[in-house]
Amino acid sequence: MREGHTSAALPEAFLRKMEMLLGEEYEAFLHSYQADRVHGLRLNTRKGEIAQLYGQNKERFGLRPVPWCREGFYYRPDTRPGRHPLHEAGVYYIQEPSAMAVVELLAPQPGERILDLCAAPGGKTTHIADRLRGKGLLFSNEIHPARAKILSRNVERMGIYNGVVTNEDSGHLAECLPEFFDRIVIDAPCSGEGMFRKDEQARMEWSEDNVRLCAKRQREILDNGARLLRPGGRMVYSTCTFSREEDEEQIARFLERHPEFLVVQLPGTAAMFRIWPHRVEGEGHFLALLEKTADKKNEGKKTANRKREKRKGWKDKAGLLLLQEFLQDTFDLPEPVLPEGWEDRLSLFGDQIYLLPEAMPALAGLRVLRPGLHLGTLKKNRFEPAHALALALDARLVKRKRCLEIDGKEAEEYLAGKTLPAKAGQKGWILICIDEYPLGWGKATGGVIKNHYPKGLRTQGLQPV
Repeated sequence: MREGHTSAALPEAFLRKMEMLLGEEYEAFLHSYQADRVHGLRLNTRKGEIAQLYGQNKERFGLRPVPWCREGFYYRPDTRPGRHPLHEAGVYYIQEPSAMAVVELLAPQPGERILDLCAAPGGKTTHIADRLRGKGLLFSNEIHPARAKILSRNVERMGIYNGVVTNEDSGHLAECLPEFFDRIVIDAPCSGEGMFRKDEQARMEWSEDNVRLCAKRQREILDNGARLLRPGGRMVYSTCTFSREEDEEQIARFLERHPEFLVVQLPGTAAMFRIWPHRVEGEGHFLALLEKTADKKNEGKKTANRKREKRKGWKDKAGLLLLQEFLQDTFDLPEPVLPEGWEDRLSLFGDQIYLLPEAMPALAGLRVLRPGLHLGTLKKNRFEPAHALALALDARLVKRKRCLEIDGKEAEEYLAGKTLPAKAGQKGWILICIDEYPLGWGKATGGVIKNHYPKGLRTQGLQPV
């Protein structure tokens, strides 16, 4: 949608509903549709401290803080951070500012088991990962296969190594993992009324029938979320719509069906609340925090009805030796390259080696796109590191790296698949970085660094976002 469109472009039935809902604020709400929308990004603290990342990029992207999210910043749209190599290095995630409030409300803690039930494209998932600090389990699910692949790619890009990505129906997931999770985000598919200013398709597809269809779908997802949450756990329900049928009325009906739940009101907030585009710099959102009351005798205990993934040990001793040789050749050991206890969490899927997250449940019967951190591929007499491994690493621990200038041409050339010059006598795997932020792998041989940036991603860094 063109920025600054007028209320005449909005559906009449929608306008009538909003006038009844807003009363005297209706004119201010309409006026907000004549203003340009704001743009936001969220810094990835796995790549550095917030102050450091902000200082490096404040002028480059015109950053200024989002008040409700410490990692969140508005940026000037003309700077186009989605086209910058720093985006491909996972230094930040492009996210609508109001959407950052969801994980703030969830307040995930390191070590917990968290589920993002409707996770694509990955904004909430990557925000949760930031708060978990690499501790615990992040389970991200998306029912639509194409969107699940985008989700998996964003989990990889942001360097997340304690995450699992599945492509499942919420009902099947609830059957497999009952009462398993400490906290859940349900950012439910909705009629998208809050996104009309930025999303023309949402406006064109809106109808009262679609609102009712979305409400029916949300009811099913909420009920399955209730089955997945442990007693004592908390769940955030959010939408990007203003529709009472999808928001307050949806929660009211859920509480009638699930008396074991209550709405949590945090200090300084309403029990359920909206973010309005005429009140703050952001698009429309609705949020509610729900808690599943615990049995007194089991209060504080985590339920774990799903068996943990069985550790069968590493049967391929030759394969393990190849991995160990790669690690010894590439890193300044004995500094910790991977999380503590990683040797006991290795798993082989075909010829692909993954590092499973801690507290991993058994995944049998689930459609899994990413069972953890992809370390690499076992090939004949050699180990080839995965792109995901590069993005999850601390570049300071690597023996051989090539650091490209942040705003230089070499970074764009690398993302386009071109070779780079190698130092005299340099051989082996090279971590290619932009400044000190990993971008991917190269392999030095014959005076050049052969490009191992994934072919399927080579134009992505140059596309508009």
